[in-house]
Amino acid sequence: MTIPEIIDNRKTKGFSIEVLPPLKGKGIQQLFKNIDSIKEFNPSYINITTHRSEMVYKSTPDGLYQRVSERARPGTVAVAAAIQQKYNITAVPHLICSGFSKIETEYALIDLNFLGINNLLVLRGDKAKHDSSFRPNENGHSHASQLAGQINEFNKGLFIDGTQMEIVNDTPFSYGVAGYPEKHEEAPNVEMDIAWLKHKIDMGADYIVTQMFFDNNKFYSFVKKCREVGIKVPIIPGIKPIVSKRQLTLLPKVFHVDIPEELADEIVACKSDDDAKDIGVKWCTEQMKDLYSSGVPSIHLYSLNATNSVRKILENIM
Repeated sequence: MTIPEIIDNRKTKGFSIEVLPPLKGKGIQQLFKNIDSIKEFNPSYINITTHRSEMVYKSTPDGLYQRVSERARPGTVAVAAAIQQKYNITAVPHLICSGFSKIETEYALIDLNFLGINNLLVLRGDKAKHDSSFRPNENGHSHASQLAGQINEFNKGLFIDGTQMEIVNDTPFSYGVAGYPEKHEEAPNVEMDIAWLKHKIDMGADYIVTQMFFDNNKFYSFVKKCREVGIKVPIIPGIKPIVSKRQLTLLPKVFHVDIPEELADEIVACKSDDDAKDIGVKWCTEQMKDLYSSGVPSIHLYSLNATNSVRKILENIM
């Protein structure tokens, strides 16, 4: 089933979680433990992030340093397959432009098709740490809409060189895209940001997952504006529990989101990260209750390394 179909068929409050592939050299068991701790609440699906390669310096035997390209968290496709097989829960890997060529994307689509993984989240991805602005990989895509176009052609049975597949995929890929209630950092204004979002929907995206937000009114306003321009697909709110005092300044810097004054004051008053984590659980719980009561059928939790907080929130909600 596609993600919209999964959401429509859910009889109870729907939610999904997002996880990170293990660091290079680490096993998958800790990830499984994190999923085990919340699987009793029956997540509708699990997103798996994808990470680009970065340039790093490594020492050589002669005492010098060599600049090499390395991906800290490889294995998204394999992790998605492992999750889907072990838990019989729909896995949704991220497919990104950043750091990937069109042919690498094509190989990923072939592998995913063989594995029976047909739901994707399509994103441009972040710029490389050593770049001042986003630069596509050589022979790569600059925008998520271009990546969506490649998926559309694959669904039609066409490779990037224009050749026809001998057997067309019986189960085409369904994909979602990202939305930004507080606008993308590079967009000049909200209206233009939503116009670009509508372009991706018009290309065939089946749903939208939002960037995290801490003020539900910003989500409701975003949804209203999307509906006014003719976006009719499901818009899934994405939220995240704060787990440390440091995140009060880190999250706005990295994700370009506002922290409401009331929440900021509570975090500032905390004496420890444990206190901040409790506030994060409380705030996120109230966000979810309000979203569900407003008719939102499914919520996306950016669980990442906040598994304990996510479990407490789900205990409060479910």
